[in-house]
Amino acid sequence: MTYKNILVCGAGGFIGSHLVKRLKTEGHWVRGVDVKHPEFSKSPADDFVIADLSRQIECAKVFDRSFDAVYQLAADMGGAGYIFTGDNDANVMQNSVAINLNVLEAAQNCGTHRIFYSSSACVYPEGNQLDENNPVTSEASVYPANPDSEYGWEKLFSERLYMAYNRNNGMKNHIARYHNIFGPEGTWCGGREKVPAALCRKIAEAANGGSIEIWGDGKQTRSFLYVDACVEGSLRLMDSDFEGPVNIGSEEMVSINQLAGLIMDIAGKNLTVVHIPGPLGVRGRNSDNRLIREKLGWEPDYRLADGIEKTYRWIFDQINAR
Repeated sequence: MTYKNILVCGAGGFIGSHLVKRLKTEGHWVRGVDVKHPEFSKSPADDFVIADLSRQIECAKVFDRSFDAVYQLAADMGGAGYIFTGDNDANVMQNSVAINLNVLEAAQNCGTHRIFYSSSACVYPEGNQLDENNPVTSEASVYPANPDSEYGWEKLFSERLYMAYNRNNGMKNHIARYHNIFGPEGTWCGGREKVPAALCRKIAEAANGGSIEIWGDGKQTRSFLYVDACVEGSLRLMDSDFEGPVNIGSEEMVSINQLAGLIMDIAGKNLTVVHIPGPLGVRGRNSDNRLIREKLGWEPDYRLADGIEKTYRWIFDQINAR
């Protein structure tokens, strides 16, 4: 095996930090870059640079050599409470677009030609996801475009940006659409946490026989993918000849009420669910894995219950350690 020099952008974040760990177990030299270090554990990256990639000069300094591969996961993002309120739209779009423009220019200038870009299932049209039991998320269904958030519009624009660099500048970029990635060492409080972590926290903190709050009626559906499976799919896509975009997600769709029930079972608690108004996103979403099976001969098979149990235990420990 030829070990590679790899750059991970967003290495201080949840998925990026897990990706760095995996790459290091395979013997690669890894530079991580982010505006912050990982929150919950020390990065094993050989070199970790604190830099804001939305600033052109800072980004250019990070690309001081030709890398064999770049994983671009850096973005301004969060859960529904951050993405769907509308209060953060300008920052989400400006910061993330600037990051991708700067990364592509800096990569090309230093002779780096292979970038993995983490897009999102939020690119799919809102109208295809109104039926919680039958959402449509095949990769080709993204057009005519009508994402339900500015975050989705930014991701879709950036997809096109990376593909344009492939066509016009001879790059070999790969694009994945992530579907609700979760696991230990992910944000679990503070307003940017996603549904699995938020529910794990609420249930862990609730007294048995008490109650928790869920936004909406809880019948909205999603699929959730454990972080290890996400990293595996990302590496497989990057090592393939397929440009994408391709879904990386689970086809194990559940309602938010069902997810809450699963976590209660793991916690051994009987709680009442109180439904309240709040930002929701689309009514239903699931990963369509037909294309990834065809192109990579692989799909995620990590059981939701197994991933949720690991995540709950980790968040429970975090709460008790405060």
